[in-house]
Amino acid sequence: MPKDHGIGASSKRREDVRFLTGTGNYTDDINVYGQAYVAFVRSDVAHGRITGIDTAAAEAMPGVLKIFTGSDFEGVGGLPCGWQVTDRFGEVMKEPPHPVLAQGKVRHVGEMVAAVVAESLQEARDAADAVMLDIEELPAIVDMKKAVASSETLVHDEIGTNLCYDWGFVEDNRDAVNQAIKGAAHVTTLELVNNRLVANPMEPRVAVGDYNRAGDMSTLYTTSQNPHVIRLLMGAFVLGIPEHKLRVVAPDVGGGFGTKIFHYAEEAFCTFAARALKRPVKWTSTRSEAFMSDAHGRDHVTKIELALDEANNFVAVRTETYANMGAYLSTFAPSVPTWLHGTLMAGNYKTPNIYVNVKAVFTNTVPVDAYRGAGRPEATFQLERVIDKAARELGVDPMALRRQNFITEFPYATPVAVEYDTGDYHATADKIAEIADFAGFETRRKESEAKGKLRGLGINCYIEACGIAPSNLVGQLGARAGLYESATVRVNATGSLSVMTGSHSHGQGHETSFPQVVSEMIGIPEDQIEIVHGDTANTPMGMGTYGSRSLAVGGSAIVRATEKIIRKATKIAAHLLEASEADIELKNGAFSVAGTDKSVAWGDVTLAAYVPHNYPLEDIEPGLEETAFYDPSNFTYPSGAYACEVEVDPETGQVTVERFSAADDFGNVINPMIVEGQVHGGVAQGIGQALLENCVYDETGQLLSASYMDYAMPRADNVPMVTVDHSCQTPCTHNPLGVKGCGEAGAIGSPPAVINAVIDALHSGGFTHVTHIDMPATPNRVWAAMQG
Repeated sequence: MPKDHGIGASSKRREDVRFLTGTGNYTDDINVYGQAYVAFVRSDVAHGRITGIDTAAAEAMPGVLKIFTGSDFEGVGGLPCGWQVTDRFGEVMKEPPHPVLAQGKVRHVGEMVAAVVAESLQEARDAADAVMLDIEELPAIVDMKKAVASSETLVHDEIGTNLCYDWGFVEDNRDAVNQAIKGAAHVTTLELVNNRLVANPMEPRVAVGDYNRAGDMSTLYTTSQNPHVIRLLMGAFVLGIPEHKLRVVAPDVGGGFGTKIFHYAEEAFCTFAARALKRPVKWTSTRSEAFMSDAHGRDHVTKIELALDEANNFVAVRTETYANMGAYLSTFAPSVPTWLHGTLMAGNYKTPNIYVNVKAVFTNTVPVDAYRGAGRPEATFQLERVIDKAARELGVDPMALRRQNFITEFPYATPVAVEYDTGDYHATADKIAEIADFAGFETRRKESEAKGKLRGLGINCYIEACGIAPSNLVGQLGARAGLYESATVRVNATGSLSVMTGSHSHGQGHETSFPQVVSEMIGIPEDQIEIVHGDTANTPMGMGTYGSRSLAVGGSAIVRATEKIIRKATKIAAHLLEASEADIELKNGAFSVAGTDKSVAWGDVTLAAYVPHNYPLEDIEPGLEETAFYDPSNFTYPSGAYACEVEVDPETGQVTVERFSAADDFGNVINPMIVEGQVHGGVAQGIGQALLENCVYDETGQLLSASYMDYAMPRADNVPMVTVDHSCQTPCTHNPLGVKGCGEAGAIGSPPAVINAVIDALHSGGFTHVTHIDMPATPNRVWAAMQG
């Protein structure tokens, strides 16, 4: 029987009450008395030398308070990068400065050149239109391979190259991989593109800077997934504000998908301008600005080779990838195509030899950073597409080929430096065959053919690494911050409690799931537990939310802090019950003496903690509040199998997703309803990438897909109802909850399943010459492929 509370219950999301009734508190809802507004003057060329900025006319316009340019930021730090990659030759990556406002040159369309602060938003916008930029346009470089080859067109002249780093992993594997491929019975080669994406969260970015002269205190209200990290980066490395004089608040945030992890120039500007003008300064992004200022995602070009022996066992994988960094290094950009991508190239398979090469490249485009999945979708797409292609070349069943090569013994140390602790890939493969009804597929195919449509079935088996960790390891890999999480549990005298967490919720359901964990541990109702997050003034230092780390890392910190609470409360209960501490049991919100009917309620114990008339102060200090920091010892490794069925119209190339099924192993599941919702959302984004979304630049660096007129977001009729199963559970062995993470799985597993289904459909119609179609598989691309 399903549980109605605690771990494993589908408790309704308590935060949805305010979201659905319009009473949420988003950053744009925040207005500070006396605030001014900023409008940014952005470059309309991709690459150029700034020869003049004429602000005279704009300064004379009504309401204008001040116009800032790059010269106002001389002596101010640039935006820092949070990860340093060392290349295969032992050299650290090239790391050019990233100014708040452009200085000397502009390097992508949308880069901020000047900022107008005025009394009203309209006055700021009108004056921004009057600022005249004189930019000597230079040749732009957009193509990554041309950028690497060029010594004349440089995004950053001072570094003398467009190559950020040339990374090899594992470098010691290179010769063995080359030999294995040379001696293989069969080698399948595939060249593919992982298309550039714009995250497009529901809520655009917002920043409100405020300054209190009395206490020399700066406050930034911002749409962030990790406010403590923003405080650290902006305070220490950009503006030089001590952390105790800087508060960062991220209230309700309407979606992030990775794009709100990073520290952006607009945040630093609003904080700087508020201090300079001694009054609040607010900026709210328009959707057009978001397209050319939010960090983009993906954008890899890859050649992958899969080598097999005579028995079709995988013997080697070799990849070469060009990864676009854009014009500057965004906060975590260098880690995405390296440590979040190369370490997953084993997938679910016992391939003994793997070598990954990544060339990270500067181009005159918007910076590229983590987007839902961050490196894991790129690795999975390469691997699962080349396996499908190999199966067709060998004339074997795609799932049978995968099953033959599955890892079956755990823990398993891969050739790319990670160790999977648990998994059962055959179980998820069995489950996907069941819920997707593989047995009935041929009947459905015939029904489609009777309507003049081609039907295809695509499968995918994925693994991902979540809850990136531990700090001592990632520090060796170049991370410039720890990757722990924190929690403070404060119990009130009447027994209710507040959990202050360093994690941040922007759609994941923390306010529902975290209380389920604490409720299970103590035995009190979930509505007695408050979750506090998003404000550096009242939460302990934390790393925020991304990489499906909320429960595995943040939840584990809450468990550790709650365990401390229970240990102290047990001491108090033992004294109240005049029993040995070892005999005290906590169950259903009451402490009892084992084997007796003596008990004391949770609320009585917590009251005693704050009214300590009846326990020995020499042994126990008053109060009931504890803090814990949790630094995981390993990644968690969710995995699964996905199946997609599509119909292709051979007359037009139109692809329609007819069925989609997902069988995931997320370890222990705290709230099944929330998990299902996360998978649904991820699959929708994956289908969007596979069939619709594409961020495109022309050769001059102009963004051609800068609005919803040209960037095709998935709509309700593009996504079928997804069948979701998470009954195959192999709990994680190294965190106290046994959880693995679920937020990114759908976006990782769905793109290859969709493209594999499209290829299968075309082959069923006799178009066997089509071995690959790059995403997005638009009608034009599919139709052109069919024409040969």
